[in-house]
Amino acid sequence: MQVSYHAHSIVKIKTGNHTILIDPFITGNGLTDLQVANEKPDAILLTHAHNDHVGDTIELASNSGAIVVAPVELASYLGSKGLNTVGMNLGGAKEFEFGTVKFTKAFHSSSYTSEEDGVIYGGMPAGILFKAEGKTIYHAGDTEVFGDMEIIGKMNDIDLAFVPIGDFFTMGPEDAAYAVGLLNPKTVVPIHYNTFPPIKQDPEHFKKLVEKAEVNVLQAGGVIDI
Repeated sequence: MQVSYHAHSIVKIKTGNHTILIDPFITGNGLTDLQVANEKPDAILLTHAHNDHVGDTIELASNSGAIVVAPVELASYLGSKGLNTVGMNLGGAKEFEFGTVKFTKAFHSSSYTSEEDGVIYGGMPAGILFKAEGKTIYHAGDTEVFGDMEIIGKMNDIDLAFVPIGDFFTMGPEDAAYAVGLLNPKTVVPIHYNTFPPIKQDPEHFKKLVEKAEVNVLQAGGVIDI
């Protein structure tokens, strides 16, 4: 399985037969290497409704026919725009053709803003556990550190975790390093930093704080094979 990071919170997963995008915020993301016209995902997974995570989902899914898996209220809204959606909620898991998706809790807010519809409530924010080909990936979404991360770590043998370090809107480097200790992944990649001035961070500082897991600081387009 090939997993790549594309700045902010964008993660691309390539299995043997499918391509999955998580939180595809491409347009307006000055750090990403992706272009909307070039992406043809089979599935899009969304952690929550904020515009810098939903991103280009509507255009991407309309162009590719991708299934969109999201918290149920957000899925309902995107379904009203003609997308093929599956709405799930915290603690729920479903096996898809491309892998198994389970939503975990995250502590954040969740709303989508559009010129046409105004501010739309997006349901509960979430983290995502994705399992395929015998591997487990955890994408924390936007969140603070919370004690139940220890439960997530104990119940799942996490091969690769993506955790936000930007501070201001999410946990910062110190809290994120503590979260890694709770989750106990084999490898961790810092995300959700440096895209905007309030979340400017040095990922090498985070790397120094993590004691057990391997920390892989990826630039946009960086790839990990697991």
